[in-house]
Amino acid sequence: MNCKTILVHVDGSDRAATRIALASQLALQHDAHLVGVALTGVSRYYYREGSADLTRTVLAPHMDRLYARAEQELGEFVRLAAGAGVRSYERRLVDDETGAGLALSGRYADLLVLGQSEPGMPSAPPGGDLAAHVLLACPRPLLVVPYIQRDIAVGKRIVVAWNGSVEAVRALGAALPFLRRADSVTIAAFGPADEPAADPELLPYLKRHGIDAALVAESPGLAGGEPLLSLLADCGADLLVMGGYGRARLSELLLGGVTRTILQSMTVPVLMAH
Repeated sequence: MNCKTILVHVDGSDRAATRIALASQLALQHDAHLVGVALTGVSRYYYREGSADLTRTVLAPHMDRLYARAEQELGEFVRLAAGAGVRSYERRLVDDETGAGLALSGRYADLLVLGQSEPGMPSAPPGGDLAAHVLLACPRPLLVVPYIQRDIAVGKRIVVAWNGSVEAVRALGAALPFLRRADSVTIAAFGPADEPAADPELLPYLKRHGIDAALVAESPGLAGGEPLLSLLADCGADLLVMGGYGRARLSELLLGGVTRTILQSMTVPVLMAH
């Protein structure tokens, strides 16, 4: 995959500046066009009021505030992207709710950069996690940035969580531009106890892409999210690549799962595909 269009979610959170700066660095590294998307959320009012002219209702002052806030957020995006030296960028104002708007806009991007939902903050899609919502609604890979992230240089030491699933294959394909630039690539393979998790063709496949990877683990014990987080710390990783929601999301919500654990407790940015 060539990473030529990167979309970054622009909002008014305290973590937005780090997310935009990180996306700007990726745009520079990959000579990509950077799109900053701010969402007003006004679509919910259009649906509710039907054909009413909202500029003539009591909602008008609230609508004005939503637009003013989004314009301010996009102004900050332009300032940060220009300051980072990004050669090609655009600001985009979308009149939709956050999850739906990002999923639709992301169809024409090679990578979406979103922030991890912060504890105590309202989720963007009502009742759900923003990254999880977009991951399932948009057929593009996501780079989810932890709310604790401070460093904007990522991708030097990458861990790939591998179980041979369709989701893992898609994530690996999306990560190839990052893996080629990495100083080290570690494959953390896991799967059922009676099956080899790492196909013998995996490392030669990566080698043909100019990627020297090391297989450090092949164990069903890595199937949980917590052991994977521990491995990231042991490897000093600054990026995790993994498939997301390899089983039904309802099962993950009810029983727990790797995707859910990582989205809640990530310590490094995660490049994820469904």
